[in-house]
Amino acid sequence: MPVFTWPGKSLPATTPASLIPEAVIYPQGNGYPHQPAGGRLILGDNLAVMTALLPEFEGRLPLIYADPPFFTNRKFAARVGRNEDSRRPAEWALSDGYADDWSSLDAYLQFLYERLALMVRLLAPNGTLYLHLDWHADAYARLILDELLGPQAFLNEIIWAYHGPSPIRRAFKRKHDTILVYVKGPKYTFNADAVREPYNPNTVKTFSSSPKAGFGKVPNLARGKVPEDWWYFPVVARLHHERTGYPTQKPEALLERILLASSNPGDWVADFFCGSGTLAVVAARLGRRFLACDVTWRAVHTTRSRLAVKAAVPFTLERADSAGWQVLPAPFQVSVQEGIISTESVTDLDYWEVDQAWDGSLFRSVAQAARPERTGELPRRLPVVHRGEKICVRFVDLHGRQFQQVLEK
Repeated sequence: MPVFTWPGKSLPATTPASLIPEAVIYPQGNGYPHQPAGGRLILGDNLAVMTALLPEFEGRLPLIYADPPFFTNRKFAARVGRNEDSRRPAEWALSDGYADDWSSLDAYLQFLYERLALMVRLLAPNGTLYLHLDWHADAYARLILDELLGPQAFLNEIIWAYHGPSPIRRAFKRKHDTILVYVKGPKYTFNADAVREPYNPNTVKTFSSSPKAGFGKVPNLARGKVPEDWWYFPVVARLHHERTGYPTQKPEALLERILLASSNPGDWVADFFCGSGTLAVVAARLGRRFLACDVTWRAVHTTRSRLAVKAAVPFTLERADSAGWQVLPAPFQVSVQEGIISTESVTDLDYWEVDQAWDGSLFRSVAQAARPERTGELPRRLPVVHRGEKICVRFVDLHGRQFQQVLEK
């Protein structure tokens, strides 16, 4: 095989992060207080985080989905406003999302190479790696994966096609992403029946009209077919019902197909560039356990908010020791009366949660409120059962500031 190289190519030893538990979150109280966590959400650089996870998970993950920066050399903003006119982007309230800008292609390739090498170590012998990119870097990434796993490990090049406006005027519109699929070994998981879809009505009509259709091969029309390697799912656009405001958010239907095909209930699945948290949300719904990690506070907060509203199983919130994390005294009033805890209306609040038996150490979130994803106000009242001597209430605002107030019994 040809050797793909660039200046500075190497796999240096990586210092593992120290992972610090911050909270156990029981979405809407589900599983409180004894059900084990069904997922882990981690704030930190995934290079150090994955290195820290090796002792527990090396060779044990049946599925890893990776949606890294695409080498677009852009900085993406997140929408943080609600009830805005989607036709007037100049009036949207925006905040930092994530950066995809690089000093050079060499720097990007080294970034990707180091992280993919760790994912390969974490992948189980029967595991599958889905790498989601687009035309900017997918050709380079395929050569890297050929080196790390061998060209025989290549399974599919999936084209995710979608519609949308485009600024391109002198070429065909670029309206697809590429998902490279590699397997660790020949006994990889592929649940064909879990992802079957109905045949096109024209196909059904053709086989019904002539016994010679299909050159004598008659498919099981009632069972349906395994999808081709080109998929159409609408993007999460401005008016999409799943929209969180996080940039380049992926639709749940896309991750559902991947999870159903390449994992089983109870499996650990991972997304170390978790972004808006779509894999974690779908994994929790489908009965998979998840590892979700991102280096930006915005991504981890968006994922936590979605899971708190949509998940039915507890999960932990952790952070790398290098991640900035500060909790300030809350500058607003909280009150408890007849099993209801209330907070005053504060313009910039985005999320709040309650530990009804605060032990002064690990926060156990038993009730949560998040701003609706598209429209509406943050709920200001939550049910609470006062189980201990203290109640702790934590808040997060749109700017990433965290506040806390402790109420004595």
